[in-house]
Amino acid sequence: MADLPAIQDYHAHVYFDADSRKPAQALRDEIEATFDIEMGRWHEKEVGPHPRWSYQVKFGTDLFAELVPWLMQHRRGLTIFLHPNTSHDLEDHRDWPTWMGEMIPLKLAMFEK
Repeated sequence: MADLPAIQDYHAHVYFDADSRKPAQALRDEIEATFDIEMGRWHEKEVGPHPRWSYQVKFGTDLFAELVPWLMQHRRGLTIFLHPNTSHDLEDHRDWPTWMGEMIPLKLAMFEK
């Protein structure tokens, strides 16, 4: 097997819509109160390859074992798309993600060469 690129960090994208805005905000508040991590902007529109409104949670490899199980148990029924960042955007989003909740087709054409 060829050498795989190193994982530099992770993004967890929390998906929501007008009906799930309150649980999404509550989850964001709880994440910020529980973890010392970088929170991305709140988007009430589709951004990049993401087919729903979302916000991003950026965290290092050192927090994976703590944060990912926490998200699994605290996600309030929301869909969370988790992917590594290796500088290989297409593979990060297509081949190596983890889904919590509904798997939603992404808009991957932007990453295809």
